[in-house]
Amino acid sequence: MDWQSFAVSFAIVFLSELGDKSQLVAITLGSNARSAIAVFLGVASGLVCTTFFGVLLGSGIATLIPVKVVKAIAAMMFAFLGFYLLSQTPADSLDKEQI
Repeated sequence: MDWQSFAVSFAIVFLSELGDKSQLVAITLGSNARSAIAVFLGVASGLVCTTFFGVLLGSGIATLIPVKVVKAIAAMMFAFLGFYLLSQTPADSLDKEQI
């Protein structure tokens, strides 16, 4: 097993998930549930499944497209999304019915 890849992956996912909406959902479910263990197992299995599909998709794409191209596309998508979100004004994100 490549322990360095494991440690880097764990640290990045752990830090990026802090305060994420899935964590907020887990907090809400845990506060309302009779069994915290059942909520933990459900949330953990959901995260494992989505991560598994993400890894499969990533490894499949990496066999079709060079890794540098995949990284460049991901970087451009993140940059575009960041600039798009920064360019929005609070009124742009509201529905016309809410105004």
